[in-house]
Amino acid sequence: MLLEICASNIESAINAQEAGAQRIELCQELAVGGITPSHGLLKHVLDSLTIPVFVLIRPRSGNFTYTDAEFEIMKQNIRVCKDLGAKGIVSGVLKIDNTIDLERTKLLVEISKPLPFTFHRAFDWTPNPFEAIKQLVKIGVNRVLTSGQENSAEKGIELLNQLKEKAQDQITIIPGGGINSTNTILFKVNGFKEIHASASKIITISEIPKVSMLSTNFLSDTNVYYSDKETIKSIIRSLNA
Repeated sequence: MLLEICASNIESAINAQEAGAQRIELCQELAVGGITPSHGLLKHVLDSLTIPVFVLIRPRSGNFTYTDAEFEIMKQNIRVCKDLGAKGIVSGVLKIDNTIDLERTKLLVEISKPLPFTFHRAFDWTPNPFEAIKQLVKIGVNRVLTSGQENSAEKGIELLNQLKEKAQDQITIIPGGGINSTNTILFKVNGFKEIHASASKIITISEIPKVSMLSTNFLSDTNVYYSDKETIKSIIRSLNA
C-alpha cells in the first residue's frame, strides 16, 4: 500500500521522505484545508526530494467555486508546477450547488497532462458521490481523495468501499482524513491501494505573543473574503477629508 503524506512545509516534506513515505502532496496552510504552495517552497521541495511530489492547486481557502480570475490563476499554477518538475496535480472545481464543474475540471485535467490528476476532497461536498465518480472517470481524472464524506475516513469506510467497488480500477480511491497508525490496517484489509495522511505533530516553539496574527473570523468553509471597493473608498475619503 502506498502512503502519501500531505506536507505543508519543507520540514514535513523531508520528514516524509526520510520516514519512508512513497509520495507527498505539497500544499500550504493545512488549517484551512490547504492552498497552493509558493513558488519558492515548491522549487525547494522538488530540489530536495527524490520521491514524487504532487501539488495542490487551490487559490484560496473557503469553497471550491471560483471566479474567472481565480481559475486563470489555477491554470497558470499548473503550468508552473509542470515546468518545475512536479509529478502530479491535485485540484478540482465545484459549481455553486457543489456538483462537479465538469467543464472547468476537465480543462484542468487537460492542462495537467501528461501528469496524473487527483480530484481533492472537494469530492466530499458533492451531493451524489456515485454520479460524481462516473463523471470524473469520464473526464480522465486518475485519483479521488476522499474521507467517504465523513469527518474521518474511518467513519466513512462504508462509502469508501462502495466508491472503490463503483470505480472498478477505472479510478483510484484514496482514503484521507484522520488516518494514523492505529486505523491504517482498516484500509489495507479493505483492499485500498493508497492512503493519504498528514501525520502532523504540533510543536510549540515560542511563547504566546502579545498580539495575535490569527483572525478566527476568516476561518469558514462557506465564506470567501475580498477587499471591498466601497470600504476602501470610504477609508480614502476619510484620509482626504
